Amino acid sequence: MRSFPGRGLVDTTFSARNRFWQLVLLVGVASGLTGALYIAVLKGLTKLLGADAWSDPAHLVVLGAVGLAIGLLTLVLGNPGDVELLVNNIHVNGGRSDIRDLRSLIPVSLLGIAAGSAIGPEAPLVQTTGSIGNWVAIRRNLGVVDSRSLTITGMAAGFALLFGAPLGSAIFALEILHRRGLEYYEALLPAALGALTGYALYIGVNRIGLHPIWQFPEPHDLRAIDLLVGIAAGVIGAVVASAFTYFVRLEQRVFRLLPPAVRPVVGGLALGGLAFASPYALTFGEGQIQHVASFRLAVGTLLLAALVKFVASSTIISAGWRGGFIIPLFFMGAVLGGALARIVHVDPVIAMAAGMVACNVGVTKTPYGSTLVVAEMAGMRLIPSTFLAALVALFLTSRVSMIHAQRTRQGVFDEATLDGAGAPPVTPEVTTDPSVVPANPPHGSPEPRTTAPLDAARPGRATSKPRTEGSTG
Repeated sequence: MRSFPGRGLVDTTFSARNRFWQLVLLVGVASGLTGALYIAVLKGLTKLLGADAWSDPAHLVVLGAVGLAIGLLTLVLGNPGDVELLVNNIHVNGGRSDIRDLRSLIPVSLLGIAAGSAIGPEAPLVQTTGSIGNWVAIRRNLGVVDSRSLTITGMAAGFALLFGAPLGSAIFALEILHRRGLEYYEALLPAALGALTGYALYIGVNRIGLHPIWQFPEPHDLRAIDLLVGIAAGVIGAVVASAFTYFVRLEQRVFRLLPPAVRPVVGGLALGGLAFASPYALTFGEGQIQHVASFRLAVGTLLLAALVKFVASSTIISAGWRGGFIIPLFFMGAVLGGALARIVHVDPVIAMAAGMVACNVGVTKTPYGSTLVVAEMAGMRLIPSTFLAALVALFLTSRVSMIHAQRTRQGVFDEATLDGAGAPPVTPEVTTDPSVVPANPPHGSPEPRTTAPLDAARPGRATSKPRTEGSTG
């Protein structure tokens, strides 16, 4: 039977592999639309609940009421989940999770962030867009590898919407799954395409230009001393990241003494109280970073801003509010970098960029993604000093872990060398079938080949809850 003209093109277009790339585009589009809607609703609620709409005493009452609403919504709609559990499921089964968690996550996160929460929308939005990719994979009955790639694609799109930096966001989504660099290389191109697609759709819907969320002044030409600034910022970032991690753990233990429904109320009242000490305690810091970058502030003001944001973010995480700590960590790094620049008389942009990356890398273990995200905002010429700060912070915090679900792609935590807690090795299933050829036989001595998949994990991890409470990322 003769084939009609163009049949080869049709077969190629609708081949199994090309259908996967069509799903990647679909996830990018869906994530862009979802992100645009989420951020639009967030802006509308902020006008009603944010600090600008109320006096300081009245806003304290609003924060307490929002905390009560968060506690009740969590009881009625169930646990909102968090990025920690999403990361865990990506490793175990490609990301398959219960999308019904979004029924609780979306309203809880929107209310808290709009009211002035010190943690931001990055974690809820990335969890939502990652769940979209996961849902598409489930509907199409994809295997573990493709399911994982689509989930990461959704996460990358979510980060791109928030940071306005698609390349850095794609790398960031891959790195945040691990502690020593990205390992799911097969998801790199899908993540990049999804980030670009979601970002393009978002800026098209909102009719905004191609620019990142923060714009820094032009830095001077880099000198040798600026590498020393990067090293100093890396050390400062490592100290902040370590202190933040352990302070959150301590506060979580304290909040566990309270009933679950009461914790968000106490957290909201504590946040409102901190706002009397400094307005920098409120909000997750997106607009505040631009303010710090644009104006010359006193060293005392910068140090106080870092302190109140540190306490406010850790407290609100421990209290059960939902949000992410990435942008608050960027803020802490920016103000501490600004303070360092004032003290040692160096270019503030160089010190701020290095501080932002160092504080974030110390917690999230994302040296490439964080460097690219900040460099796309502050200038690519800053990559040497900024990347140096990232690596210093990464190595100094190698034994500090905030996101416990981060692991190697084999699914083993390998905590014995990270924070002293041993993890049992995976015991693969062994076959003695002579037809199976060993992958790497030793010199002429065939051994049984394991049939465990590359991404095998310990039994039961797919549905287990993470060891940290509250939100991550």
